Amino acid sequence: MKKDITLKESIFLLVILLTIIGISIIGLDLPPQIPILISVGIVILFAKIKGASWDTVHKGIQNGIIPGLIPIIIFMLIGVLISVWISAGTIPTIMIYGFKILSAKFFLPSIFVICAIVGILVGSSFTTISTIGIAFLGMGHIMGFNLAMTAGAIVSGAYLGNNISPLSDTANLASAIAEVDLFEHIRNMMRTAIPSFVISLIFFVLIGQTKVVSTGSNINELVDTLHSSFTISIVTLIPVLVLFLCAWKKVPAIPTLLLSIIFTIGIHYIFYPHTSFAQIANLMQDGFVSNTGVESVDVLLTRGGMQSMMWSVSLIILALSLGGLLVELKIIETLISKILGFVSTKGKLILMTGLSSIGINVLLGEQYLSIILPGKAFKSQFEAIKLNSKKLSGILADAGAAVNPLIPWGVSGVFITGTLGVSTLEYLPFAIFCLVAPTMNVLLGFFGREKKST
Repeated sequence: MKKDITLKESIFLLVILLTIIGISIIGLDLPPQIPILISVGIVILFAKIKGASWDTVHKGIQNGIIPGLIPIIIFMLIGVLISVWISAGTIPTIMIYGFKILSAKFFLPSIFVICAIVGILVGSSFTTISTIGIAFLGMGHIMGFNLAMTAGAIVSGAYLGNNISPLSDTANLASAIAEVDLFEHIRNMMRTAIPSFVISLIFFVLIGQTKVVSTGSNINELVDTLHSSFTISIVTLIPVLVLFLCAWKKVPAIPTLLLSIIFTIGIHYIFYPHTSFAQIANLMQDGFVSNTGVESVDVLLTRGGMQSMMWSVSLIILALSLGGLLVELKIIETLISKILGFVSTKGKLILMTGLSSIGINVLLGEQYLSIILPGKAFKSQFEAIKLNSKKLSGILADAGAAVNPLIPWGVSGVFITGTLGVSTLEYLPFAIFCLVAPTMNVLLGFFGREKKST
């Protein structure tokens, strides 16, 4: 650029952008795509005023979108997975078995714990939410639980599991950026994960005691409807086993999802051998449409398909374009470099690292960048005050990956809203683990006793 961007200009621009996005989404209840598209236009205008070339603008947009290409493919595959899992009977079978095991009184804490365990085993919050999460959401609705409460329990468990799973991409990324052994990173994460788990569990026990409006007849009607309309069989759970086996073998997400889809389609043909390939193709593209005649079931199980993810994909592309421009124009770099001057003590360093990760989540909407950018920027400062690098990896995971689902235009928040049909702002107060974990990490930074690295 012909003119350098000053700190004051960076702050002014970000305040303008956040004001536009905040008022539009929270105040006017607009779709987030519109204010973010307006923000992209404002940043491009600002860049041209500062003398940036069109090549610089295009480069920023392209570099912003590139990290989101794999998640976008994963989103589309998950859309397909959801539709074929419903059609083949996998999700209805999970719901039937769930009603036999889970009671309404302890439903919320139970699904929180189960989602955490599955998250640890598969190492993917997205997979956890889009598979058993959908089944639990349906069960909670029939039992009379607020959808936002149920979604909050699912999200909390999924991200707890994701944070401490050795198979998690964000756990591996945080440990790699901080140059810490993965299992040392996970052991250190237990300092925040365990108290955050206990607090979250108590929270879900308490709110789970709220009056449940469903009766045994409601559940019996649902069970009868599922039995009469879908194949309920242990065979339909084979695709779930495929997910666990692939996770155990550390198979990447895309081939894992493809394998599960292929197995599910095979099971579908076992029970419905006269299904045409065109019907399967339409199912994969447009999603499953439930026609049981019971409205509550049809609303819950009419979902999935690649097209169902296009709303999310459009938002992700716009949000990442905005983030790419802010990085290319060095607006984020300018802010972080200024912050480094205020981090002379352990507590302040962890606090500012956490705030930077949260800020990048808000500004860029990308969980990987919320780990990478603060990690690279603050690593030297951790070394300067001889604070063990595992504290860096810990706050990057808690304030980076775990906070992303709380951002309405963040990759995770967009995915969850598209998958569960519950807006980010609705489930945010109930995604208690995602709120407690970074707070706990900062408190330990100020008041916990740490051994300095040598």
